[in-house]
Amino acid sequence: MKAVYYESFQGKVSVEQLPDPSARENQVVIDVKATGLCRSDWHGWMGHDPDIALPHVPGHELAGVVAEVGSGIKNWKVGDRVTVPFVSGCGHCEHCHSGNQQVCDHQFQPGFTAWGSFAEYVAIDYADLNLARLPDSMHFNTAASLGCRFITSFRAVVDVGQVRGGEWVAVFGCGGVGLSAVMIAAAMGAQVIAVDIHQDKLDLARALGATETVLAQPSDEVVTAIQSITEGGAHMALDALGSRDTCYQSIACLRTRGRQVQVGLMAGKDADPPIPMHLVVGKELQILGSHGMQAHRYPAIFELVKNGRLQPKRLIGSTISLEEAAEKLPLMNQFQGNGVTIIDRF
Repeated sequence: MKAVYYESFQGKVSVEQLPDPSARENQVVIDVKATGLCRSDWHGWMGHDPDIALPHVPGHELAGVVAEVGSGIKNWKVGDRVTVPFVSGCGHCEHCHSGNQQVCDHQFQPGFTAWGSFAEYVAIDYADLNLARLPDSMHFNTAASLGCRFITSFRAVVDVGQVRGGEWVAVFGCGGVGLSAVMIAAAMGAQVIAVDIHQDKLDLARALGATETVLAQPSDEVVTAIQSITEGGAHMALDALGSRDTCYQSIACLRTRGRQVQVGLMAGKDADPPIPMHLVVGKELQILGSHGMQAHRYPAIFELVKNGRLQPKRLIGSTISLEEAAEKLPLMNQFQGNGVTIIDRF
């Protein structure tokens, strides 16, 4: 199979011919039809994820067709159209038993704990529990755009943040995760403030449902601007970027008893950010983490897409080839382009 491949962290990324995977007992092999290019893949290439063993094939936002099933698979057959969360649960630990496969103690992550989907084929562990069946009407590119970004934002806004209609929600960072959060929060009836350093991304956020926007550059008065717009602070804030600044600001902009949801990965120099703990205590703020979404929650998104309340295909900014993905992966920290980039030519 053709696949994007690297042998060292921060090293050369190329497209190579590699052996096709074969399905072990609890696996399926998926013929990849579309897969998203995500900043998490860049974190992996940088060496920020201790689960990656070299050499490596990245990629974790995928949709495709089941090409092979292992001997222990009961729920899936060759030809099924599927997608999969970027965190798959083992089905046996206490978290999986409680329905929280997204924080499984023995989780499988395509593109991190094993070779991923920047390839013609990918093997998926724990497949009986973790695959989600795609509606016949959903295009593979749209399904791949759900990836880690849209599903992560859905759970962060709806399940963890518990957004309510009429609330002010501040979203920091208008990449794939942030734009997804803007669309989802607006669909739930919230008033959304999008924050970014690029005006074109703010314009896209407004087109996707943001009520207000705040340009974070050159002004550093983001918190003041949000508190002024909301007359007291956001009810909920979501840091979709994962920087020291956006983490701090997303907490500091909250009104009394507000909720901050941390979604953006805090890695490298941003791994240990300053926290305004005096505000957390004095205002009884909540700081919440959110990491992915379970396969059993996908039908909620599919239903909202079906009835038109959510339109994730609008988040797709561009489609590229596997060869272009190898060129773009090392440049992900430059935040080039708007929306989600989908690899659909292999």
